[in-house]
Amino acid sequence: MGRVTLTDVSRHAGVSRSTASLVLNDSPSVAPETTRKVREAMKALGYVYNRHAAMLRNQRSMTLGLVVTEVQNPYFAELAMTLEDVADRSNYAVFIGYSRDDPARQRRLLDRFVERSIDGLILLPAGDTQAAEIDELLASSGIPLVLLARHFHLSHDYVGADNVEAGRLLGRHLRAMGVRTVAMVGGPQHTSARREREDGFLDAIAGSDMTMSPTEGLFGEATPDGGADATRRLLDRGEIPDAIVAYSDIVAVGVYAELTRRGLEPGRDIAVGGFDDIAGSAHRTPPLTTVATFPTKIGEKCGELILDRIGQSLTPNGAGSPPAHSHHLVAPALRVRASTAAWRPRRP
Repeated sequence: MGRVTLTDVSRHAGVSRSTASLVLNDSPSVAPETTRKVREAMKALGYVYNRHAAMLRNQRSMTLGLVVTEVQNPYFAELAMTLEDVADRSNYAVFIGYSRDDPARQRRLLDRFVERSIDGLILLPAGDTQAAEIDELLASSGIPLVLLARHFHLSHDYVGADNVEAGRLLGRHLRAMGVRTVAMVGGPQHTSARREREDGFLDAIAGSDMTMSPTEGLFGEATPDGGADATRRLLDRGEIPDAIVAYSDIVAVGVYAELTRRGLEPGRDIAVGGFDDIAGSAHRTPPLTTVATFPTKIGEKCGELILDRIGQSLTPNGAGSPPAHSHHLVAPALRVRASTAAWRPRRP
């Protein structure tokens, strides 16, 4: 017996081939009873969907590429899972790669994704990524791109947190607490997220008697080890600020560890704040004050945007002038906990 076709399935189920095709693509327009009959016919005949043939017909691979820096950070894991849910609802699969904040590794991943004819790319750029290189790679393929969490001066479609406002929220909070000296530690230097969080924080404390330690030497990987190393360098130069602001909650894990190693109690001797409100931040000792940046909202919006761009690229008018870049900033929210609330100004 030859290969079972969709026409065989439609005949067995007593429906048109177009109806069987709608069932295959999970269309909600087909009645449940009809869907059941078609699915039973597929099973009875041993029908196997030929994805490759569908790709050739539709000029789509039904795959997306997602490149993030890493997934040890629960923030990116939650974001990636949400984006994959959005893709799945539209019958897309997601290829995920991790750049480890290395532009060379990132380029290899992007080359492989393009070779596999992905329909759209979602990219969290590695530190020191050159926008021109990304544009050149994708120009010949016509693959739509949405940047995630970091951007190149908003010159592409972008979805991320309002990092400037996040910095302001934490700055205003520490200012109201009576903090006089603060250091920001961790995070790669040449990224929009690091720059914007610092800019927002500085804006919030402008005109006050608060001072921020020079950031030189305090950058690093957005990991617990990166946070510990940056805190070590800060303390080794003889500074014991009233507060330490970690680039992210995952960096704050390392800040806590290094302070404890030095005999300093986070939240008592030095106030500590972070960004992202990842799972577990509320359960640290002490619970971490942080600014929530809602990865599920970002993942949802990012998935919707890339699918919309793919749809536009496939329409007859898609070859016309490109649509204006879309920028979606998710509003942050301050979460005050004991890591700052328990701190009191030092006595003279």
